[in-house]
Amino acid sequence: MKDPRSMRWWGVITLFVIVAISYVDRINISVLITDRDFLSHIGLSADDRTQQGLLATAFMVGYGVSSFVLTPFCAALFGVRRSLIAGLTLWGVVTFLSPTMSSYGMLLASRILLGISEGPLFSLAGSYIKAHFENRENGKPNSLVNMGTGLGLALGYPFVGYLVAMHDWQTSFHVLGLINIALGIPLVLAFIRMPKVETGMPQPKSMGDAVGQVGQIVRGALHTRYLVLITVLTAAFLSYLWGSSNWLPAYLKESRGFSMREMGWLASLPQYAAVVAVFLGGVLIDRIERRRVPLIFVFGSLGVALGVWMAIQTQDRYAAAYCLIAANFFWGLMSPAIPSTVQYCARPEHVASAYGVVNGTGSLVAGFMPAIMGAVIGAASSRSVSAGFFAGFATLIGTQVVVLVCGLMLWWRERNVQDD
Repeated sequence: MKDPRSMRWWGVITLFVIVAISYVDRINISVLITDRDFLSHIGLSADDRTQQGLLATAFMVGYGVSSFVLTPFCAALFGVRRSLIAGLTLWGVVTFLSPTMSSYGMLLASRILLGISEGPLFSLAGSYIKAHFENRENGKPNSLVNMGTGLGLALGYPFVGYLVAMHDWQTSFHVLGLINIALGIPLVLAFIRMPKVETGMPQPKSMGDAVGQVGQIVRGALHTRYLVLITVLTAAFLSYLWGSSNWLPAYLKESRGFSMREMGWLASLPQYAAVVAVFLGGVLIDRIERRRVPLIFVFGSLGVALGVWMAIQTQDRYAAAYCLIAANFFWGLMSPAIPSTVQYCARPEHVASAYGVVNGTGSLVAGFMPAIMGAVIGAASSRSVSAGFFAGFATLIGTQVVVLVCGLMLWWRERNVQDD
């Protein structure tokens, strides 16, 4: 008989792989906007930064709404396993068919649909971890799942760049769509198993019962401690991710003068740093006192802000890349602390929905960061391309100020609770 304690880690590894796949899908567009054939196909010019940024924002709008709205229904009606299979199927099909979208508006709609299909992913992962791991041991599984973010970005930039350089931009959509279905679904079928956890709610027998349960789950989730504060912090935290990841390829290629191939591997290096840091962050969470976990946000945000500031100030293009590697390392340290905090503050039956509120609202707000950065880059580029990207990346520092303040507030409140 298989040891359930070892099998639970295979489920975590499966979630790690699925998260990595999803992030390759998400940043595909950020590489393609540097390809003139792709821009010509959808009717955009290379100088239309705002419209380019909106392609990423469209995904995040669908993702944020879905994470908030669909997650409770997934938790009540379908469960983790079936919800993951349905999501993988939908986003694989949408990705594969994206090259058939012959206009900017149609591609924008497909990005929204892709976001909707991926929306519940992190909430479902949080539910799985909460069901299989105690609070005192959830740092490592959370860090492993979140390492998929960095690995997906690290592999995605050079992989998509290679497909575009050696084939064409359409191939990138086709290959990624097939990977979702051919790799993701078999892994879920093989390794995702949920224990029977008593939640105090009967299994819904009809849509009416399910809607009633959803109402109970959402009401419970809204009573999660520090929910608003964690949500604001998450919005600022994800704003850095979506702003930097969507504009990093263009920054390296157009502002710093790297070729398409150089851009691919250089853009991947900060993401590998994030992968290592996410793992270290998970180990750190399991080793320090619970009330000290918010300090990870404080010191991490300071490191990110300093790294970005040094990157945009230096004249040496390789030094700028190294500074962004350091910034992403500090960002990665903070990553597992968010789901760990939600799991600590929410009841077991409300974890998925609480994380849906946090991740959904945070993603919805953060989703506008690529468009905001695009508008800033476009406006400031009237002087020079470098000035435009300097201004655009400077906005990322503001996101870390918000993370710093929220981290300090969480630490202060948690310290007072522990003292009481």
